[in-house]
Amino acid sequence: MTNVQEFSDRLATNIEKVIVGKRETVELAVITLLCQGHLLIEDVPGVGKTMLARSVARSIGCSFSRIQFTPDMLPSDVTGVSIFNQVSREFEFRPGPIMAQIVLSDEINRATPKTQAALLEAMEERQVTVDGLTHFLPKPFMVMGTQNPIEYEGTFPLPEAQLDRFLLRVRLGYPNSMDEIKVLERQQFVHPIETLEKTVSEEQVLKAQEEVKKVFVAPAVKSYMVDITRRTREFPDVYLGASPRGSLTLFRTSQARAAISGRDFVLPDDVKALAEAALCHRVILGPAARLRDMDAAEVIDEILGGVPVPGGDLSGES
Repeated sequence: MTNVQEFSDRLATNIEKVIVGKRETVELAVITLLCQGHLLIEDVPGVGKTMLARSVARSIGCSFSRIQFTPDMLPSDVTGVSIFNQVSREFEFRPGPIMAQIVLSDEINRATPKTQAALLEAMEERQVTVDGLTHFLPKPFMVMGTQNPIEYEGTFPLPEAQLDRFLLRVRLGYPNSMDEIKVLERQQFVHPIETLEKTVSEEQVLKAQEEVKKVFVAPAVKSYMVDITRRTREFPDVYLGASPRGSLTLFRTSQARAAISGRDFVLPDDVKALAEAALCHRVILGPAARLRDMDAAEVIDEILGGVPVPGGDLSGES
């Protein structure tokens, strides 16, 4: 897995020229890319959500598009539309912004549910259907959605089906004082995103995505992942637990985390490190938990503390 480790280090280091002091979040974005998944960035305005998406696209040299969601948007504004050509006397497909490789869905919760639903087929099946015709999306393809968790006026909460399509949910958070000073210094004359260069190719991305799938996961670790996910369904304060897609997310992302660490096998520590980002947005708390100001992260932490951690040789070499 040395090649994947070198790939991820090169990509993450390049992104950090723009996103300062958030190595863990940057690595989660790289893991999402390696797993061919989609990333939901939930945080307050001004912390770099948009810059993270743009930095990933520039670092790969992929096509990039931004969809600024508003309540008056239509599904065709996302997927594209068929227009009748007066010359050829045929309908022509005019692709929408979803037809790019890296798609920033900015303020995704400001769109109506009907428009949000336009992303479902694209995110899961890598295709869009317009007027009965299917159009396949380019590879690699990744949606990076952003939303502000504080401001609720004029927003439409993402339905469970939409949230479940996002592989991981992350938060950037505020930088510490030293990192914030670095941000000021780097943007004194020109924003670093303007000079950010391509550091890996599309071919390298596709190759790394295939390499990650070869990482060994011991049966005991698979059981550990499933036990964690099943506990979310049985937890007394949880109204709706994570679906089997939650277990699959732990499986895929743990493979990627092991690979970027230079290992060809998954450890329970990989699962623990990813459990919150992989499962919190897939858990709906019951009324009693909300009355006690309990959040999904606390539920996941409690579950992790109660599930026995597998031991022994997990490398698969014995």
